Amino acid sequence: MDTTQATDDGLSGFPLEHALALVEVALAEDLGPRGLDVTTLATIPADQVRTAEVVARAPGVVAGIPVVSLVLEQVAETLGVDVPSVEVVRDDGARVERGDTIARVVGSTRVVLVAERTLLNVVSRLSGVATHTRRWADALEGTGTMVLDTRKTTPGMRWLEKYAVRCGGGTNKRMGLYDVAMIKDNHKLAAGSVAAAYALVRERFPDVPVQVEVTTPDEAQEAWDAGARFVMCDNMDVATLTATVALLRENASAAGEPVEIEATGGLTLEVVRDYAGSGVDYVSVGGLTHSSPIVDIALDLVD
Repeated sequence: MDTTQATDDGLSGFPLEHALALVEVALAEDLGPRGLDVTTLATIPADQVRTAEVVARAPGVVAGIPVVSLVLEQVAETLGVDVPSVEVVRDDGARVERGDTIARVVGSTRVVLVAERTLLNVVSRLSGVATHTRRWADALEGTGTMVLDTRKTTPGMRWLEKYAVRCGGGTNKRMGLYDVAMIKDNHKLAAGSVAAAYALVRERFPDVPVQVEVTTPDEAQEAWDAGARFVMCDNMDVATLTATVALLRENASAAGEPVEIEATGGLTLEVVRDYAGSGVDYVSVGGLTHSSPIVDIALDLVD
């Protein structure tokens, strides 16, 4: 599966354009129509300079640290002052413990305090996704099965959340409805059959990868016969999944063609190794992005 479409500049690249757009919206939301932090402007002298640290209040995996500089830059521009300097102490993907310093900031106190909540909201959220993903990647270590994300992302944050998945050791699936065709039950019903749906997608979009969702070995055989070489096994128990994988591998071996197999639905950390034992290439987990709790991260003035 080609995952390179899931970044601006490569598999591990930070999605800068999307981050800038998010920061602009988040700051506008926080500062309101007046563009003001009334508390900070009232209590902090314009020329005050302080040092602050971004600190982990809980263990986890860091993601989104470039956002710290992006928020500070936009706030400094708004206030018409110099941009604070940022020293990154823990890079994205690093494990941290409670009390660890993640980044150190030196500059205008006003800029730091205006930027505080916006940068923490984003970094805490992305670090939560990375931390959750790391648990799944660790659970699958040594099995040869990779954990994938899904489209169940926060609106406006998909590229950043998928970046966070990579920081946690996961792999991105499709970015949207445009880069991979996924034939599901409703498509089969509307088109009349798996074969009809597959043929229509191939005819209209010959260069787009196509995945077919199946729920039984018979459906998997139908998908294979239609031409599918990327199959998603949905809500199967381990025994059914194992039989389906064996069937598809046998077909692939006989035809001398590759096949990629994904399992989804009903997966938990407690049972995922059992599912990986079926021989699937991937397990996809919507919870990586729709149900990850944040990592508690704070910003403290230190002098």
